[in-house]
Amino acid sequence: MDRDNLNLEPTLINGEKDELANGISRRSFFMAAGAAGVGGAASLLSGASAQAQSTDWTQPGNNNGVIELQKTTGSAISGAVGIDFYGHCAIKITSPGGATLMFDPWRDDPSGAWGLWFKNEFPETPVDICLSTHTHFDHDAIHRPISTMVLDRMVGNFEFADIKITGFADKHVCRAPGWYNWTNALNEFGVKACPPENVSHMDMVVYLVETGGIRTLIWGDNRHNPPQEFWDAIGQVDVLTLPVDGSQHILDYQQGNDIVERLKPKVIIPTHYLSETTSYTLTTLQNADDWVKSQQSFKMLDSASLSLEAGDVAGMDREFLYFGNHAHTS
Repeated sequence: MDRDNLNLEPTLINGEKDELANGISRRSFFMAAGAAGVGGAASLLSGASAQAQSTDWTQPGNNNGVIELQKTTGSAISGAVGIDFYGHCAIKITSPGGATLMFDPWRDDPSGAWGLWFKNEFPETPVDICLSTHTHFDHDAIHRPISTMVLDRMVGNFEFADIKITGFADKHVCRAPGWYNWTNALNEFGVKACPPENVSHMDMVVYLVETGGIRTLIWGDNRHNPPQEFWDAIGQVDVLTLPVDGSQHILDYQQGNDIVERLKPKVIIPTHYLSETTSYTLTTLQNADDWVKSQQSFKMLDSASLSLEAGDVAGMDREFLYFGNHAHTS
């Protein structure tokens, strides 16, 4: 083909020029690019329309609130820390200064291989930051909350408003302790679940959130026996979330108790259990009632919201606060 003699004169469309620049029309430009072998040009000329893979750009609102909150970054603000439960492992934390974080929003497995776990889509909840501990479908619906920022499996330190977040890299539980041997599925796909050769979706990030004088550890689905340097880095924990249910799907009762004994948190919040409000029995999960009631001190909460003051938390000792079937749906 003679590229020197390509016709780049403006193309008339419905009697009008389709100008890109002087003497060059958009259509002529892409036709020339396609003839010259420029990648992607041919597909641009096809009848198929381009589609965005993300819908985040369609979210309502804007970042005006974040602009105001960032003015307080580094400030220590006293007051209540809000904890709201959205079922499974999804927890929203609200700082005394009003900054909001959503951890591990859930969805059904998009491949369909694991069946229907949840009764509805995760609610489009407005938050400042959305975070995910790992890439399993029941933790990674980061597209659902209406969030200005997304910290997906973040390792390291992040400070915003009156919140400090530290992410610690570790590993997902790789041997199912309960009756349902879900980890066998990985063998069927020809990949390894356990470190150091584990497949990437068995990587985990545990988050430590510091705000309002309270240190909250979001355990996710982390293993019960991380290395010593992990425990050393965590330090003091005031509020601990742990994935223990009656089927012992992620952690069994003893593993959960061992973590509690090691960290000695003031408050423990069970997660990753069957909730009649948000999840189906197809999850194979059960509620966490028996585990909670086996503890020395526990409280069955009467709503999906909890407010904690640093002074009150300081006087607690391994108090189990259980949301049960209470969960926000909007």
